[in-house]
Amino acid sequence: MIPVDEARQIILDGINPLPLEKVNILEALGRVIGEDVAAPRNLPPKNNSAMDGYAVRAEDTKAATTQNPIVLTVTEDIPAGTIPKQPLGAGQAARIMTGAPLPGGADAVVRMENTRKDGGKVHILAAAVSGLDIRVAGEDVAAGETVVGRGTVIRPAEVGMLAALGRSFVYVHQRPTVAILATGDELVDIDEPPSDWKIISSNSYATAAQVLESSAAILQLGIVKDCREDLISKFREASRADLIISSGGVSVGDYDLVKDIMKEVGNTMQFWQVAMRPGKPLAYGAIQGVPVFGLPGNPVSSMVSFEQFVRPSLLKMMGHKNIFRRQIRAILEDDLEKMAELRYFIRGWVRREAGRYYVRSTGEQGSGILKSMVRANALIVLPEAETSIARGTEVQVQLLDTSLEHADRPD
Repeated sequence: MIPVDEARQIILDGINPLPLEKVNILEALGRVIGEDVAAPRNLPPKNNSAMDGYAVRAEDTKAATTQNPIVLTVTEDIPAGTIPKQPLGAGQAARIMTGAPLPGGADAVVRMENTRKDGGKVHILAAAVSGLDIRVAGEDVAAGETVVGRGTVIRPAEVGMLAALGRSFVYVHQRPTVAILATGDELVDIDEPPSDWKIISSNSYATAAQVLESSAAILQLGIVKDCREDLISKFREASRADLIISSGGVSVGDYDLVKDIMKEVGNTMQFWQVAMRPGKPLAYGAIQGVPVFGLPGNPVSSMVSFEQFVRPSLLKMMGHKNIFRRQIRAILEDDLEKMAELRYFIRGWVRREAGRYYVRSTGEQGSGILKSMVRANALIVLPEAETSIARGTEVQVQLLDTSLEHADRPD
């Protein structure tokens, strides 16, 4: 049995980012780019108007006021997307729309509300200074500037920037495919009628959902009976994936065959017990270089183990640098007891009040109480050395979702 941190380090030391693939920029959303993207030209490419109004020479307007407007001759209209026909001379202005390029000679834009049109003339009601309401060429991005760097997670802003740079495709890290199988003669699939002696294989679906939430792909291999031949066949089939997850069969019972089968199909076993609760019977190794996680059969143990070890591995495979769940400090609202030498992950509910976080357990914490996960938005992390944690103690909390983002922010 090894500590949680050591197990996590062993696993992550053997995980490498997957190769790159070329995808459409919309398909790149949420993924990690594997190349530096530099601007091929200035953005904007030319000086242009930031407002609807009149392009002017600032020196022609310096004496303008509402009571004493300056009258200029309008030479042309410049809608966005058109090219000015001629430069401005002294005493001239051009009607210009937002985004349209400035004509030569112009160095300011007077907003429409500070003007009054009079046939082919315009009355300027406020003085302009050079640079007023002009977007300067390259003020957003300069030609040659690296705008989206390797390792960046692509968000909507990056998608917009890539489009602005004329990049319809980019190289991102591949999504891993995860083979999922559940073991046990006691299991039936979701559409099969359960009996008093059978249970529905909820782990297959919970694990698949956790994989999908991590943005990886799934290869569902179904239920495997506690039979050596079936297990060998399924593990060999699973080895074509990028990562393998089995559920159950990694404890110490006579029919817990998974550890032995993993060895038989070429698995290099690293460890199979971790000093944690829930999730102590966790097996980890590799089949021909493909990472294999033998998760416990109890549903809560399986989900908690996934959070601590599998999810960070998948994110690292996809090139992410921030691979762990957000952690906060919160005030405990329960008295909790635990065994020494084990790290506990208590299912909890976090709330925010008056700028502080508070957390309570979700009730019964048995490894088979899936409802405790349904009610949880976090895991209360209790260190190995602790045995009794009193209400009011500040504890470490690992958030499981983004529910707190929708609450009022702390003061």
